[in-house]
Amino acid sequence: MTTSPGAVPGAAEAASPSAVAPSSLSPSRASDFMQCPLLYRFRVIDRLPEKPSAAATRGTLVHAVLERLFDHPAQERTAPRAKALVPGQWDRLLESRPELTELFPAGDEGAGLARWLTEAEALVERWFTLEDPTRLEPVEREFFVETELESGLRLRGIIDRVDVAPTGEVRIVDYKTGKAPRPEYAEGALFQMKFYALVVWRLKQVVPRRLQLVYLGSGDVLTYDPVVADLERVERKLLALWEAIREATESGEWRPRPTKLCGWCDHQAVCPEFGGTPPPYPLVISPRPGAERPAES
Repeated sequence: MTTSPGAVPGAAEAASPSAVAPSSLSPSRASDFMQCPLLYRFRVIDRLPEKPSAAATRGTLVHAVLERLFDHPAQERTAPRAKALVPGQWDRLLESRPELTELFPAGDEGAGLARWLTEAEALVERWFTLEDPTRLEPVEREFFVETELESGLRLRGIIDRVDVAPTGEVRIVDYKTGKAPRPEYAEGALFQMKFYALVVWRLKQVVPRRLQLVYLGSGDVLTYDPVVADLERVERKLLALWEAIREATESGEWRPRPTKLCGWCDHQAVCPEFGGTPPPYPLVISPRPGAERPAES
C-alpha cells in the first residue's frame, strides 16, 4: 500500500481499510488542529459524524444565494431578487442533504423553519448595505484552489469570491454570516484569508492586493492588504503545523485542548476531558526511534 502525494509519512499502513493518513491541509482543518488536536483527529482520521447546526446550515444557504445572484445580469442583482432566491436554494440544499429537515421541529407547523428562513433573508439583505453587486463581476465564485509546496505539503480550500481589477489586482472575498470579532481576535479571523492568499501566490505568482471579510451578522467589513513577508510567515506556520500533525499521526497521540468552544463540540461522549474514551485508533502507530521492539515468541 502506498501513500498519496503529500501524505503524512509513517502512517501509510492503516489498521482500518477506510482510514487514511492526512494528505492535505485546508484552512478549516488547520484551525481545527490549532483549536484542539483531538478534534482534528475525530474529523479527519476517524471521520466521526456530527449533527448539522442551524447556524452553519444558514451560512451554507446564504453563501449559495450570494453565489447564484451573480448568474443574473448586473441590473437584476437587487435585494428583492436575492431574497427570492432563498426558498429555491433551500430546496436544493435539502435535496443533497435531506437530514437537514431534522433541524426544525415537526410539530410547530413550520414556524421554526419560517423564522430561520427570514433570518437568512435578513443576512442576504444586509449584504447590499456593504457591497454593490451591480458593480461587481467576479472572475471566480466558490473557487476551489490547491497547490503543493516544495515540502510536498498540499494546501487546498474554497474561496467564496475572487475579483480582479482592470489593472490586474486581485481581491479575495469571504462572506461570514456571524459577527465581526473583537480587534484582539482579528488576526485569527484573517488566518483563513492569508492561507488563501498563500495558495493563490504559489499558484499564480501574484500576491493578492486585498483580503476582505464581509460579516453579514454585524454589518462589518474587515480588510487586509498582504505583502510577501506575510505569506512567507503563514507558510512557515503551516509547515510547523503539518509537522505537528505528522508526529501525532505517527504516534497516535492526539491531545485534547479544552477551551470555551468545548461546549459546542459534538464529540464530548468520546473525549477524555468529559470522561469519554476515543474510538480505537484506526491507523498503525509507528514505533518511536529507540523504542525496544517486542520479543518474538
